[in-house]
Amino acid sequence: MISLLGRLLFLTCLILPLHAIEKVKNRGFRQKDAEFNKCTGNDADKPNCTTHAAEPKHAAEAPYVNMYHNCLQGPAGTPGREGNPGSNGIPGTPGIPGHDGVKGEKGECVSEVFEEPWRPNYKQCAWNSLNYGIDLGKIADCTFTKLRTDSALRVLFTGSLRLKCKTACCQRWFFTFNGAECNGPLPVESIIYLDQGSPELNSTINIHRTSSVEGLCEGIKAGLVDVAIWVGTCADYPRGDASTGWNSVSRVIIEELPK
Repeated sequence: MISLLGRLLFLTCLILPLHAIEKVKNRGFRQKDAEFNKCTGNDADKPNCTTHAAEPKHAAEAPYVNMYHNCLQGPAGTPGREGNPGSNGIPGTPGIPGHDGVKGEKGECVSEVFEEPWRPNYKQCAWNSLNYGIDLGKIADCTFTKLRTDSALRVLFTGSLRLKCKTACCQRWFFTFNGAECNGPLPVESIIYLDQGSPELNSTINIHRTSSVEGLCEGIKAGLVDVAIWVGTCADYPRGDASTGWNSVSRVIIEELPK
């Protein structure tokens, strides 16, 4: 029995001081509230003046206001780190097609010309032992098909030529194209000149030598071309006794070349 009463007295001694301390603390809070409420609109800027938060509008907010309205705001915390980039959003829907543009001006018509690759085009006419002894006129001819107008013709005559005379003389071998000499740019020709010689050497000596007449002619239209080799006289010189193609092969070669 004594033991039970002793325990009750011991607990009473512990609880009463704690109750007195709580009352003192509540009295201090009420005094501070009274001082805070003394702040007016003109005193709001004073260092020791603090205003209360507004009364809660709803009864449910009252416990939270009573719990925190007497606490002073602490210093601002350090800024947080930047968050991770977000994922890409969903692609948007295609937009409405735009209006047709203004009609452009009419363009120029340009025609492209595709040239065919060049291919060889040549011909040869040959004679065995012409033995043509005329001094003026056409010796031989050869017909050639020219494929392009913007090309040139290369012509060649090779064969035995001879000239003899008792006095000075000159003979000329030349090409014609469709009956006319070349004028693109100049005639294709070769000459043989023979002096009158001396009394010790017989000026009528008869020498046959293989010679050639060769050149290029431009400005000839495409199509059939009659190419001929002729013999004639030189300007301002008498003619002699000419001979072409004696005892040997004579030939005319015609070739079309790109310009």
